[in-house]
Amino acid sequence: MEVRTTDAGNVQADVLVVPIAEGGSLPSGLDAAVASRVKALLDDGEASGAFGDATLVHFENGGVKRVALAGLGKRVDADAVRTAVGSAAREARRVGGTIAYLVDGSLPVSAEEQARAAVDGVLLAGYDPRHWKSEAPNDTKPFETIVLAGVDGFAAEAATRAARVATWANRARDLSNSPPNELTPETLAERASELAKEAGDVRVETLDRKQIEKLGMGAFAAVAQGAHNEPRLIVMHYAPKGAKAGVKLGLVGKAITFDTGGISLKPSLNMENMKGDMSGGAAVIAGLCAIADLDTPLNAIAVVAATENMPGGGAYRPGDILRAANGKTIEITNTDAEGRLVLADALWYAREQGATHVADFATLTGAMVAALGDLYAGLFANDDAWADRLLGAADASGDHLWRMPLHPRYRRYVNSAYADMKNASDLREGGPALAAEFLQEFAGDGPWAHLDIAGPAFLDRPRGDYLWQPGGTGYGVRLIAELARSLAV
Repeated sequence: MEVRTTDAGNVQADVLVVPIAEGGSLPSGLDAAVASRVKALLDDGEASGAFGDATLVHFENGGVKRVALAGLGKRVDADAVRTAVGSAAREARRVGGTIAYLVDGSLPVSAEEQARAAVDGVLLAGYDPRHWKSEAPNDTKPFETIVLAGVDGFAAEAATRAARVATWANRARDLSNSPPNELTPETLAERASELAKEAGDVRVETLDRKQIEKLGMGAFAAVAQGAHNEPRLIVMHYAPKGAKAGVKLGLVGKAITFDTGGISLKPSLNMENMKGDMSGGAAVIAGLCAIADLDTPLNAIAVVAATENMPGGGAYRPGDILRAANGKTIEITNTDAEGRLVLADALWYAREQGATHVADFATLTGAMVAALGDLYAGLFANDDAWADRLLGAADASGDHLWRMPLHPRYRRYVNSAYADMKNASDLREGGPALAAEFLQEFAGDGPWAHLDIAGPAFLDRPRGDYLWQPGGTGYGVRLIAELARSLAV
């Protein structure tokens, strides 16, 4: 999508989005004729400032053909802008062409934030997951250009950057939404290579089962042993010239391309959504590509452990004891706690490849969904400064994050009588925290964070904001791009 800027009084667009806060005043800088029409619609009750409400009216006025009144609601923040613009874009989905957003200087959101959020709203709300329809839907025309009215060059630059990142987030959504018969671990590796070429300056290695076993990755290999489709360890390297010295960002992703739970079989209801259990890996793949696409001066590596988790005669069992790549042994008590096993070996590998700052992304626990719902991911970190940097990146990007406790007293939940640890607890207490304590055993030295993204990464139902479609959301891509930007300074 092309991003352009213009003066508030010189807008040329198929659709002009006018943001309206509930109970608030009209945006400053609004053309007098447009303002009169908008006020009449609000007074008559045909439009409102309610959150997510959008009303499209034809209004030939200079270069503007239509006006979309977009409700911000009572709590006006960047998400409100994303949702307002996204709702307007949906309302005008048959129009296409050029959409404009009038930045309102009276809102408690900076011009830069509004510009970034408007771009997010158009691109993320405009995502279409219907790639597998036998006939291509003809009910939508894409917006090819977004015009930001009333912004300076700095805000325009931020918006252009946001457009590129949001495009990569939608690529991650394509991966998450792909059916498991199509997106096997091998296919995911091929897609990662294709995306890396598109991003530029990214080198991809793919390790097969024999190489995984040769590295001593007994935890990862065990999860994969019940599947007919072969596992892959996908490793993506980004090493630009002029990169910041002494820092290498390590991104680790869980990519269970289909998760049955293994022998500890999941209930059948909604199991089809377990194709999304690779959304952490999708975020890491697309996130690293976004870093490269933006020419971020930072060394980075992405390590994605991709496999299916299947039952069968060759599958790993409760009671098995595995040896991970770092030498620690793990008693298996639940084969559906497989994500932490593949992450354990992937975390070790990221450190072996020189990562100084590590973050793993995983749709790991249903308990995190119960705690934080579909809006926030949970953050566990061994370093306060690293946690603060991640939280700052989350606030700036729109990928929301909430810090959770990481405490050594939780370690007792995974104590084993037979091995160094077990992979799950039967107490049904503190599930996300004990999983984080388990992962910390493999995180190595240096700042590390675990992001449990089970809630916001793959939606069972629409979220009621700019992410209105079920399925993959691309959670983590915007966060990763913002994190890398801050780390490269």
